[in-house]
Amino acid sequence: MSQTPTPHIAAAPGDFARTVLMPGDPLRAKHIAETFFEDAVLVNNVRGVNGYTGTYHGKKVSVMASGMGMPSIGIYSYELFHFYDVENIIRIGTAGALTKELHLRDLVFGMGACTDSNYAAQFELPGTFAPIASYELLKNAVTAAETMGMNYKVGNLVSADVFYSDRPTTEKWQKMGALAVEMEAAALYMNAARAGKNALAICTISDSMVTGEITTSEERQNSFDNMVKVALEIA
Repeated sequence: MSQTPTPHIAAAPGDFARTVLMPGDPLRAKHIAETFFEDAVLVNNVRGVNGYTGTYHGKKVSVMASGMGMPSIGIYSYELFHFYDVENIIRIGTAGALTKELHLRDLVFGMGACTDSNYAAQFELPGTFAPIASYELLKNAVTAAETMGMNYKVGNLVSADVFYSDRPTTEKWQKMGALAVEMEAAALYMNAARAGKNALAICTISDSMVTGEITTSEERQNSFDNMVKVALEIA
């Protein structure tokens, strides 16, 4: 049963496409709509969280910001999956490299998402849940990246609950082969699993925990378009 609008999304039923791209930054959502969409329409702006629907090569597609962290993307992805009939959410965000094999602007496709969060506790499972991506979305993303000649890796992300931590854990995750750290994918994957829907996190390396390289906030907002192109191709 539709429960729209929700406390966080003012859109009407049918305003969102079956596939929604979710950057963290509302300004990146605006950039994507203005750069890639035809006939983009603003369908949500509650709390300044921009959401747009338009077409890309004749295909209806939406983009809406998720905000930062698992509690934020947890709210927005839940409402999109359960109240707006969204079938696929593709996170398009930034991540910090945990391996020297990843460089600035390389792509990472999150096959899985490790986490230090307690987000899964709400499901009261009799064990540890492994948040994973939709295989279909992942397979199609790899094919698109190969076709477009982009640098990418597939593997585990780490979805961290904190940005500034008193407990350094980078080396421990590196020992387990994690590729990069971000803050949203695990909650998105869990919500998708619970709803019986599909999710994938495509991240661009914005900084490196290994080399110390870093990009500016303006670059992160406006120049990380390769992941957007992949997401739009598979939407």
